[in-house]
Amino acid sequence: MLTTGNQLRAARGLIDMDQVTLAQRAGVSANTIRSMEGRGAQLLSSSLSTVSAVQRVLEEAGVEFLNHGRPGVRLKAQS
Repeated sequence: MLTTGNQLRAARGLIDMDQVTLAQRAGVSANTIRSMEGRGAQLLSSSLSTVSAVQRVLEEAGVEFLNHGRPGVRLKAQS
């Protein structure tokens, strides 16, 4: 599950997606993405629906979210 701003930034980096594109695909403003990433290592404070929409877009693009004690991301294995 997407939990921190740093995790969000890392996920975007893995798939080389800019903030504006992510915002458009998730149906939120680019300022929302900037604010979420601005949280850094802190837990996201955005609404559940916003976090879920952003996570869905990133997962559809091939990102897998890891939370085994520390938030992380990786690309999904190719099938």
